[in-house]
Amino acid sequence: MENSYHLIIVGAGMAGLCAAAEAAAQGASVLVLEKEEKFGGSSLLSGRYMAFAGTDIQQREGIADQTEYLVADMLAVGEGKNEVDLVEAYGERQFETYQWLVAQGVEFHKVQAVSGHSVPRGHTITPLQAITALYEGAKSSGNVVFKTQAIVQRLRKNAAGRVAEVIYEHEGEILTATAENGVLLTSGGFSKSEELLSAFAPQLDGALRIGGAGNVGDGIRLASEQGAWLRDFPYLKGTFGFHPTADGPWKSQALAFYKGAIIVNKRAERFVNESISYKLIGTEALRQPDQITYQIWDQAIMDQGVAVDALYDFAKLQALGLIEQAETLEELAEKIDLPIEALNKTISVYNGDVSNGSDRQFGRTSLTHHFGKPQPIRQAPFYAMHTTVAMLATYAGVSVDRYAQVLNPYHEPIEGLYAAGEIAGGFHGAGYMTGSSLGKAAIFGRVAVQSALTKHAVL
Repeated sequence: MENSYHLIIVGAGMAGLCAAAEAAAQGASVLVLEKEEKFGGSSLLSGRYMAFAGTDIQQREGIADQTEYLVADMLAVGEGKNEVDLVEAYGERQFETYQWLVAQGVEFHKVQAVSGHSVPRGHTITPLQAITALYEGAKSSGNVVFKTQAIVQRLRKNAAGRVAEVIYEHEGEILTATAENGVLLTSGGFSKSEELLSAFAPQLDGALRIGGAGNVGDGIRLASEQGAWLRDFPYLKGTFGFHPTADGPWKSQALAFYKGAIIVNKRAERFVNESISYKLIGTEALRQPDQITYQIWDQAIMDQGVAVDALYDFAKLQALGLIEQAETLEELAEKIDLPIEALNKTISVYNGDVSNGSDRQFGRTSLTHHFGKPQPIRQAPFYAMHTTVAMLATYAGVSVDRYAQVLNPYHEPIEGLYAAGEIAGGFHGAGYMTGSSLGKAAIFGRVAVQSALTKHAVL
């Protein structure tokens, strides 16, 4: 039948392209509809990390890790609000998905210790390289039709009550396509929708808006019309670590606090345990006077910068004029307009506590989560970066099960409807572990395809 496919995928970021590549390999006919002119979405703006455990890269670095540690960390960071079955499904599929991505041509460079991990397991990619490899693999199969600037307007059920029709606009025409096996929503979140952010997260009014241009919640609306239940909206949080200029063309970000920096407000006072999730830090930062905060560190921490790393390339940020440097703390305080005596006192108390092995103010015992040991800030020169909170991804959305089936309010699958990636709620819970967003996009994008083709096999 013309305009009939086994699967229709709405959105072409990491989740959608992994799904397309998986479906193509299984011989399914696929239509991928992308609203924007280019593929990638917010995946191209990500911090470049994917969370995997027990990989060859870790082994070469001498890092002992396993699935059980990864799952435990995710649940701990999520403060027990995660859907345990989803996290365990991630654990079951994570290593095989890592190997699959490598086979698809996705290049992994190294591992870093990043937010929420008890060992270094943030596997770095170059998002554009990964997106391109996945697209080219799916396209070369001949089984996948890609359409850009295709705006999905509505989903419709067939006579049997399954979601099967997609109505979309493309090149000035309103078209309808039919999915025999299922419709997969991989259309991202709503970090660029002032309407939805104001309705669901008014506490984030002060956060920068830097997500993908198409992230306005289209998929959530499409699924909701079909009866989807929503998850995790009370836990919406911004991401701490961005320079205030990040709402421009450069998404400048530094997480020096995970290398040992402290974070202070305009009174030069610490206000948080710097080792916790940058989502939780972001919540506290927005509560500070005038929402002004700075990261403060020394040369020993500066030396731990990592070139060409989205989160730790301190030298590049300094070259861009985003990091201040001074030979003394007094000079640094003057440069960034902090009270000199207060900054001296804050650093002195912190250094004393770190040297004594006990942070009396906020209980910091590590660099990030359970990894690393804080060191005193005392080696000149000293550095500071004005840092703020940004909405890059929303991590709340439609309820799904471990098979990526979208669920209704009674936890029943909505026949024919699947979701993966940022649009899917229930996975992260109250916190966020770096690398789990791209990780779950890849894992559940593939799971959705496998579920749809198995449940309603017509191949």
